[in-house]
Amino acid sequence: MKITKLKGAFLFGYFLLQQVFCTAQAIIPNKDYIFSTPQHYLTSFTSEAPTIDGNLNESAWQAATWTNNFIDIEGKQKPKPTWNTRVKMLWNDTCLFIAAELQDPHVWATLKQHDTIVYYDHDFEIFIDPDNDTHNYYEIEVNAYNTIFDLFMTKPYRNGGRAIIPWQAVGMRSAVQVQGTLNNPNDTDKGWTVEMAIPLRTLTSTGRSNRIEEETNWRINFSRVQWDAVVQQGKYVKVTGPNGKPLPEHNWVWSPQGLINMHFPELWGYLYFTRKPVTKKPTSAFTLPYAEKLKQHLWQIYYLQKEYFRKNRRYAASLSDLGIKNNQVKVDSQMNQIRLEANTYQFMAFIKGNDPVTYSLNQDGLVQTIKE
Repeated sequence: MKITKLKGAFLFGYFLLQQVFCTAQAIIPNKDYIFSTPQHYLTSFTSEAPTIDGNLNESAWQAATWTNNFIDIEGKQKPKPTWNTRVKMLWNDTCLFIAAELQDPHVWATLKQHDTIVYYDHDFEIFIDPDNDTHNYYEIEVNAYNTIFDLFMTKPYRNGGRAIIPWQAVGMRSAVQVQGTLNNPNDTDKGWTVEMAIPLRTLTSTGRSNRIEEETNWRINFSRVQWDAVVQQGKYVKVTGPNGKPLPEHNWVWSPQGLINMHFPELWGYLYFTRKPVTKKPTSAFTLPYAEKLKQHLWQIYYLQKEYFRKNRRYAASLSDLGIKNNQVKVDSQMNQIRLEANTYQFMAFIKGNDPVTYSLNQDGLVQTIKE
């Protein structure tokens, strides 16, 4: 079955106070994930753009490698997903191509209108932050009807961000194929596949460049929402709990978040672009770029500050207030200077190595690069 669709001054005031108190309620992820190495994917350039029809067997896709199978959003300590999910990617000078394979013996969907909340069905979700600053990122969801829910996030919800649902992934093409029969509980399906071509220009809503250089890297993650369902009167119905509401959904992801929340972009995986052929079996293990290791120390300060604010209704004025006794941290045998500037409702943390670049992170989780 095939379905195809084209497609710094300190500010006083009420708004800031509301934002701060909202932020204070932010969930803190498992601290092990702050210094973990997320998943990564090296995507190769293709001169043969795949046909967007949901068929993943065509020659263009044969050069691309599959990701590892998805795991629970909270990590490997949680039960293994019931059904496998995996992704592969390609790119050319105009588009990022994404293919997904979702095993499922009973494929069903109900929502057919664009920009309905697609994750109320089983769905596949894409999260993209092209400049790795945790702000101005994109979310695209699709169900087995190929119904699209696309939105733009100004910044994460924890920081007072808004979902801009009228945003459209202009020019995006997507297709779904069901290996079986959609919405038929009388047979056993193999699953469903998703294929997308996302124009690079549609991921430039804030004026960022869409030019891809060798080893350009983005932050990206993928999620699959799966509901427990039973068959009643010939239809799929979500399983409900004692309160009459559907049981919580399962969240299976490519790169685990350490908490049930996809809107922590700093925990997403890394997508690297190359024009070189990608081997099926990489010859060396992936290591985080040095700059990303530096930023992990900024994120440690960020989470400590959020916890400090929750307890004290103000941000810590010094690193020592956060339990950090040394203003130097060693990364790969190199010492790096860290410092903190803060007042009651704002802070900015900095880290600087031996090169003329400083990285900063503020109370909204905005990452910036300061070249001296």
